[in-house]
Amino acid sequence: MSTAYELYRSGSALLEQGDHHAATLPLTRARDLEPGSGMVREALGRALFGARRFREAAGEFAAVVDREPTNDYAHFCLGRALQLQGRHAEARPPLTMAALLQPQRSDYRVYRDRTIAALERDDSAAA
Repeated sequence: MSTAYELYRSGSALLEQGDHHAATLPLTRARDLEPGSGMVREALGRALFGARRFREAAGEFAAVVDREPTNDYAHFCLGRALQLQGRHAEARPPLTMAALLQPQRSDYRVYRDRTIAALERDDSAAA
């Protein structure tokens, strides 16, 4: 039986090769063995995101944010996963936090601003 670390390494290698779907398998097993590992959960979130499984990816990134509230990348990825599901109101706080934690990252600001614009469009359409 493989250890969580071996599964993480295997999944990370698949992730680096761009095989997001295959990476989810060992990374899910690693997460199940070590649910408190932010490193494993972030990698699994990246694999799920790449596999376009945004709801599941959001869950993994939310778990990372809960354990590591200053992890700007996890906030950003959580926001993006929510944004890609059309959940802009939920995406705004993590995207805003990512931009606040790393103000030099223009990509964080761009996606935050896109969510704000989407919310404003929704508000004006409802009026």
